[in-house]
Amino acid sequence: MGLLDGIIGGAIGVELATLINGYVEKRGGLDKVVEDFEKSGYGEKVKSWIGTGPNLPISAEQVQQTLGSDRVKELGAKFGIPVDKVSAALAEYLPKVVDQATPEGKLPPQSH
Repeated sequence: MGLLDGIIGGAIGVELATLINGYVEKRGGLDKVVEDFEKSGYGEKVKSWIGTGPNLPISAEQVQQTLGSDRVKELGAKFGIPVDKVSAALAEYLPKVVDQATPEGKLPPQSH
């Protein structure tokens, strides 16, 4: 998913960029990530990340709830990040990544 590489590569470091890219790719794109958070009841938060206004924050616990323990553990193992840091890293950087990937206030077209 080359779209996110340039957006987050230099901003947060390789380890976290790899985690975010890996999560988005594994889910099948930003639209699937957004869908996951909407289904978990965080639609307003994720809409703020896509929109052009300020990003509403999300907590590590809310990320954990959305992804589920198994997916968090899997991401931690795959990318060599301690499991207790995966949700916190996603909570901190996912809103920024989604925001930067949607500068016009909408999701990019799917590349299938």
